[in-house]
Amino acid sequence: MSTKENPAPGYLDMELLRFTTAGSVDDGKSTLIGRLLYDSKAIFEDQMEQLEMASQRRGEEQINLALLTDGLRAEREQGITIDVAYRYFATPKRKFIIADTPGHVQYTRNMVTGASTANLAIILVDARHGVLEQTIRHSYIASLLGIPHILICVNKMDLVEYGEEVFEDIRSQFDPFKETLNIGDVRFIPISALKGDNVVDKSTNMSWYDGPTLLEMLETINIRSDADFVNRRFPVQYVIRPQREEYHDYRGYAGRVAGGVWKPGEKVAVLPGGFETTLEAIDTMTGEIEEAFPPQSVTFRLAHDIDISRGDMIVPVEQQPHIGQEFDLMVCWLSEKPMVLGGKYVIRHTTSELRGIIREVDYKVNINNLNENKEDKSVGLNEIAKIKIKTSKPIFYDSYEENHITGSIIIIDEGTNNTVGAGMII
Repeated sequence: MSTKENPAPGYLDMELLRFTTAGSVDDGKSTLIGRLLYDSKAIFEDQMEQLEMASQRRGEEQINLALLTDGLRAEREQGITIDVAYRYFATPKRKFIIADTPGHVQYTRNMVTGASTANLAIILVDARHGVLEQTIRHSYIASLLGIPHILICVNKMDLVEYGEEVFEDIRSQFDPFKETLNIGDVRFIPISALKGDNVVDKSTNMSWYDGPTLLEMLETINIRSDADFVNRRFPVQYVIRPQREEYHDYRGYAGRVAGGVWKPGEKVAVLPGGFETTLEAIDTMTGEIEEAFPPQSVTFRLAHDIDISRGDMIVPVEQQPHIGQEFDLMVCWLSEKPMVLGGKYVIRHTTSELRGIIREVDYKVNINNLNENKEDKSVGLNEIAKIKIKTSKPIFYDSYEENHITGSIIIIDEGTNNTVGAGMII
């Protein structure tokens, strides 16, 4: 069994599930999250009072649960979600972070932001309308970002008389896209966010469905192997030299474990120089530990004094990443200012910052039908493209599919310091 399938024992205690919601406009994303929080008793009394008052001001007969995530006044007036709304809640079995993202095509960048760290994506489909272009678009973005688990929630089942044939028809509509999108774990669940069917409590209106409720799925879905426990990677963020008498000779290299399970005594190499040494000890605020794994923040002590600085990477001698200055990536463009072919940008990769040039645009993806456009090489806001970048010095990387941390980059405009692109190395 590989390390990825059998993570370190301590990892099992870190049961935090990050999930994102997406769907077409008015599919009920905010209502679903509100129902999830309301029925799981995750709303404070003062929040409940504000919710009731807001619903009354809008002249609504019952509590509008969507208002829990539509936090901005402008959003409430328009009746739509226009930004990523984050919510935190917990049950006795697991902690959760929710990113509620917009359904509009012009907010693709918001979905990319909300989904970039997610373990799971909930994609809502209106039972009356079935699988739409936006359903495929959201599924494509989820697959592009490497989200390992997809839940297709067929919502508003109350408006189609809780019909089993409607649910099964939508499943069959989505099936052809599963292999195209390369999504491993796809599950379907019929719900009514407004009425609460199969969200937290089992529906009495759909006896034909014998699967778990949405909350049961969220509490039990296996996320323990989602991190990369195979490729051992440790980007150095900071060199620790206390300069105090009791730590006179201490030199440690602090950072966040990007992949693999690390243990003292292993032979390691320090990139870019390639100097070899031994991992002597792993320190934390509470003392030494016997092993480290993602996403822990720790300090490595090495057997030899080597000139190491921020942006360097510690790796096993026998398991090194790709090293290069030119590579292909899929990029989502996040800026209203279009990509400049041949333009110079700041590139951030793990803990390093360097310069880079966009050398080539191979194609753009029509994310409504997944076709490749090789004629139009202009890349603007919310568009996704395959491009080639050349950096000013080598970087140490894996493919995004193998390791999300060492396989991703951020593109920054030199003039404005704005983040303009998010890239996944192929």
